[in-house]
Amino acid sequence: MATAALEANDKAPGFTLLNEDGQPVSLDDFKGQNVVLFFYPKADTPG
Repeated sequence: MATAALEANDKAPGFTLLNEDGQPVSLDDFKGQNVVLFFYPKADTPG
């Protein structure tokens, strides 16, 4: 599935991921709060 790249200040699409305890956490869980998303693309890669 191809997705468009996000640019600075774009709204993030909704998503759900597992936290360190294996529990689902959704971006919607933080609705109405300030959230900073940090993407670290080279983590766990040989790059």
